[in-house]
Amino acid sequence: MAELVFFSGTMDCGKSTLALQMDHNRSAAGRAGLVFTCHDRAGDSVLSSRLGLAAGALEVTPALDFWQVVVTHKMAGERVDYLICDEAQFYTPDQVEQLARLVDDMAVDVFAFGITADFRTRLFPGSRRLVELADRVQVLQVEALCWCGSRATHNARTLAGVMVVEGDQVVVGDIRPGDQAAADEVGYEVLCRRHHLRRMTRAAAHAGLGSPDVLPLESRSLEGRRA
Repeated sequence: MAELVFFSGTMDCGKSTLALQMDHNRSAAGRAGLVFTCHDRAGDSVLSSRLGLAAGALEVTPALDFWQVVVTHKMAGERVDYLICDEAQFYTPDQVEQLARLVDDMAVDVFAFGITADFRTRLFPGSRRLVELADRVQVLQVEALCWCGSRATHNARTLAGVMVVEGDQVVVGDIRPGDQAAADEVGYEVLCRRHHLRRMTRAAAHAGLGSPDVLPLESRSLEGRRA
């Protein structure tokens, strides 16, 4: 039975590396597949990993129809046994439904990789639809770490190293130490929930801007009432 599997995790937890590895393993076993990506850090039509691995891919735009792409390949006499779909959080809900239809009606395995929530902790539309439709949702076991050493669970957007919580949902950037960012550079950093709520990035902690151990006002008031 073909499956739609959604591999999810924060940034920097190895999603793209796993996508490349899964494509390699299936190709080496004689299976034929297509690789897709969207807004990859390396540019259009490339699936890249921060470990330095990369492969050519089909760029997903809002107008792309996965069903039609697969039909076109099959009509040309080509096999399509599986799809590798990286950066799936950027896909439209309709495109996710096309992927589900390929699994059910053409028995094509679909392996989607993506971030679940954005820098505001809100679900991406594509990720939401994948959670709703996937046969399996698998959280990657490689843990990304917050600057404090705790398991990172949230993605933060930074501007010149300062965490921001407003703006467009999709802005391409990369992960680097925030205190090395240029004045107008958009970056991303993974944080534990505690420091995401306090907006304590690596740069803020190094600059001594606030204390990571001080509870927000509402939390302190609540603790006082409990005492």
